[in-house]
Amino acid sequence: MSILKNIVIDLKKELKLKKSIIPVSEYEKMSLFARNTISMSDSIKKNNFGIIAEFKRRSPSKNEINNKLSVHEVCRNYQIFGASGLSILTNLKYFGGSLEDLALARSACTLPILRKDFIIDEYQIYEAKAFGADTILLISSILTRDEIANLSKKAKELNLEVLLEVHNNEELKEGLVEHVDIIGVNNRNLKSFKTDIQISEKLFNQIPNKFLKISESGLNNDNSIKKLKKIGYQGFLIGEKFMVSSDPGKELKKTLENLTYEN
Repeated sequence: MSILKNIVIDLKKELKLKKSIIPVSEYEKMSLFARNTISMSDSIKKNNFGIIAEFKRRSPSKNEINNKLSVHEVCRNYQIFGASGLSILTNLKYFGGSLEDLALARSACTLPILRKDFIIDEYQIYEAKAFGADTILLISSILTRDEIANLSKKAKELNLEVLLEVHNNEELKEGLVEHVDIIGVNNRNLKSFKTDIQISEKLFNQIPNKFLKISESGLNNDNSIKKLKKIGYQGFLIGEKFMVSSDPGKELKKTLENLTYEN
């Protein structure tokens, strides 16, 4: 069984327990639920290289990446050094993240924040809003077209943007629904966890221009990012490149300087 299937199986068990303990009505009472959300799309468009900088402790493919850094400090520095947005992993078992990380990130900055998780249920969208997210991630490979449509509609009702993640043309076609704002092409195969930026290169022209287009994963080489920018990608979700450093914010700063030089 693939890691992805295991994640979804575990998630369904976790959600069943959560729903029995905390009703959606409790999330609606939380202070962050009432805040005005910030547009990730607008923030990316304002910058030449719209980088969504990620806070990520570990992953199934790399195990521990960096378990020593403070969420608050890293996210504050991401804003200081030029990120267009943040991505916060909230899956505990496989990525070492939590909803508390999301709330801490929200307290650290005024950037738009993506809740990066395996969202399969409306309940998780209420969680995302209650803990300070502005955007949710929907992964086409684990959802049907109807599920993408229904979940993205619910996100819009809660004033959240939707980033749809795809890995191939079939997933892209399934996910082109009304309430999606951003298409993120993931260069990582979620079955083998290998990365290849040619996935982004091949899919770019298949994505309708009404969607904001970003590339995700495997963007450890600044020349690769420049190449994808020239193709037309407006944003880049980058985590490991920054998080392996003892100072992710300064690594972001260095990356942006390299990208801007002779752009």
